[in-house]
Amino acid sequence: MKKYIFFSMVALLLFACGSKEVKSEKPASSESKPVVDGAKIYKQNCELCHGPDGKLGANGSKNLTVSELDLNARIAMVSKGKGVMMAFENILSLSEIKAVSEFTMTLK
Repeated sequence: MKKYIFFSMVALLLFACGSKEVKSEKPASSESKPVVDGAKIYKQNCELCHGPDGKLGANGSKNLTVSELDLNARIAMVSKGKGVMMAFENILSLSEIKAVSEFTMTLK
């Protein structure tokens, strides 16, 4: 139980520290939208529990490489959280949540 609490606290600290850097998107020009790097967001916010390849399983996290969730379900999961996984809807923008959700679909 102590390990669980420790890892949860470490995860929350990392999320709090890493989220400020994620929000710094380049200003959009009049013709294009800012590019959001889903891999970078994943590394900063998800890798601690899911691992670099999506298979770590720390704190009960799921193996993302075998997930059958479609993009919309992944966006909902990242936005609202589930179980121990925190909700990111107040931390990341919708475009960042979509980018990281799309990135998780590339993990093998």
